[in-house]
Amino acid sequence: MIELFCWVLNAVVSIYIWILIIAVLMTYFHPNPYNQAVQFIYRITEPVFRYARRYLSFLIINGIDFSPIAVILALQFVPRIVCSVF
Repeated sequence: MIELFCWVLNAVVSIYIWILIIAVLMTYFHPNPYNQAVQFIYRITEPVFRYARRYLSFLIINGIDFSPIAVILALQFVPRIVCSVF
């Protein structure tokens, strides 16, 4: 049962990391902001980015925001930490 939980957690985190990468790439291409998919990605990623920007403000250097990298790196450790406890 714990293996299933760890597998699902790892899958969810991996999917969310890909969504974060897509959100970062969208800042380069400027897609239509009225598109439903763009709005969905913005709604599920912006709260995490906003939180990271608030508490990791030192990661904004010369106008370049490195907080997505910190979020992705932190998410990489979530399944490892949670599953190592079991």
